[in-house]
Amino acid sequence: MANHQDDTRTAYDGVVELYASLFANRLETQPFSRAMIGTFAELVRATGNLRAADVGCGPGHLTAMLHELGLDAFGLDLAPGMVDHARRAHPALRFQEARMESLPIEDGALGGVLAHYSMIHTPPGELPELLSEQVRVLAPGGLLLVSFFGTDGQEPVRFNHKVAPAYSWPADSLAELLADAGLEPFARLLHDPASERGFLDAHLLARRS
Repeated sequence: MANHQDDTRTAYDGVVELYASLFANRLETQPFSRAMIGTFAELVRATGNLRAADVGCGPGHLTAMLHELGLDAFGLDLAPGMVDHARRAHPALRFQEARMESLPIEDGALGGVLAHYSMIHTPPGELPELLSEQVRVLAPGGLLLVSFFGTDGQEPVRFNHKVAPAYSWPADSLAELLADAGLEPFARLLHDPASERGFLDAHLLARRS
């Protein structure tokens, strides 16, 4: 796992300012993603545990959005350049460098985990380990929202993402992985973003049993 993560970290560190300039609008042009994150935040608030991790937070724009939606949100990212940018852009919030397979969070501590296109670079064979780590840090009844590139095929598809190699997933297959990890998928949203890649934008909401 280390090799591809090291390559991904280096790639994102090389595009920090460009990436931040493209995504700092907090989904103002993406109503479906915005709606799913709003629903996620509402459900997390309902658990009574407001602690939420934005895993793979990048420049911190969605961590700030979760905070504005009433969560005690903090951000984690593999790339130190992204963490530095997030700290400068959102000095009132907490950001830390971390690997997704080894989160610096105690067991059962969180009401929610947001993984917004942050697991797309993980090879399919390594994804179950990352999902198990999300389950570990969630309290019973806690929520996970995973956003990813969807495909209508039967298998994950590797493609050349503009930053680092990535994978699109059939929603049913990823939902099965969530269930295998100890989560209960209960809502999904698939829509066509008119992407030049031809993939769907996909969102899965799951609850820790």
